[in-house]
Amino acid sequence: MAIQRLYTILSCVFLSLHQLASSAPVSSDESQRLADPDYGPVPGQDPLFSSYKGKDPTFPGNLKGTIFPTGNGPPGTDDIVWQNLLAAEWLIFEFYQQGVEAFKPEDFIAAGFPNHTYDAICEIRNNEAGHLRLFQERISDNSLKPGACQYRFPFYDALSYLAIATVLEISSMAFLTGLVQTAELPSSHAAMLAIAETETRHETWALLDIWKTNPFAGPIDTIYPYPTQILDPIRHYVVPDSCPSENPQFPNPSQNLPGLSPAIGTKSLQPGSTITLNFTEPTNQPHFQDDQDFFATFFHGPLNISVPINTKDWPEQSIQVQIPELEPKGVFIMVITDTVGAPTIDNVIVGPSFLLLQPAELGLALIV
Repeated sequence: MAIQRLYTILSCVFLSLHQLASSAPVSSDESQRLADPDYGPVPGQDPLFSSYKGKDPTFPGNLKGTIFPTGNGPPGTDDIVWQNLLAAEWLIFEFYQQGVEAFKPEDFIAAGFPNHTYDAICEIRNNEAGHLRLFQERISDNSLKPGACQYRFPFYDALSYLAIATVLEISSMAFLTGLVQTAELPSSHAAMLAIAETETRHETWALLDIWKTNPFAGPIDTIYPYPTQILDPIRHYVVPDSCPSENPQFPNPSQNLPGLSPAIGTKSLQPGSTITLNFTEPTNQPHFQDDQDFFATFFHGPLNISVPINTKDWPEQSIQVQIPELEPKGVFIMVITDTVGAPTIDNVIVGPSFLLLQPAELGLALIV
């Protein structure tokens, strides 16, 4: 794929936010049947969650309402963690469901992708539906189980759709590595690891089969310790005021941090490159105190490196930073912090931003 074509398409897409609207959530009354763990097909047992090829949503994606508690005791130990994960999973499931509905196999073939691309999207959609059911069951009967919102995703053709899919899959891996650290129960750790193994297969398929690039990310994938911050940027895919009123806040907690990305015109995201920082939300800009030091902190693998930045002349002058010399594999996560290494979640004041190193063209194309 020519980088110029990809850049042009995705720049237009992300600026226009063309809508492929999902159907409105189904009533909670109908979805309440899902409170029974024995209701419906079982992930890992029923082939529905792998082999179904229909356009209609895969169970339980056809029952989108909030599931109300059936117990009266205290919340389960990891209920908030699983609520965050379920709310995020609704967004991911709906992205793949919209792709199944919007495209035909011929659309991907005509765009130059492998013949089985549409079938793979169907299977990923089915896997994500299985995740919905698994996460619902992980939340205790004493806590509410979030329902679906409505979502807008900025794609309008096969190329832009697969680009967003790749970003979501890579982001989800960094999200899951952080989420495991917030859970307390060993059974939660094991379940999240098993989900991450499936998501890794999705990511590997996209990098290897779709983008024809090396899918290896080095000896260890990127660990980011504050997973709810990764959810903050994707909440912009949620249609305002479309979520069930009973749903918990998403993400929980939400810091509403200012958005961050490399500026348009960036030539390289490789280690050693100097980039200009762009704060992407006009109504949510950072505030830099004159007497405070600030850093661009880059997470990659198990490491993080903080690079001092000059904020004294901002916004009159742009802020630039050199990407540190880390192995050019996988993804870097960049945030702005008020302390070296961001030892606590409150030390992160802007971001995060994902710097995709593989494929390099895709990382540059997504800068807007």
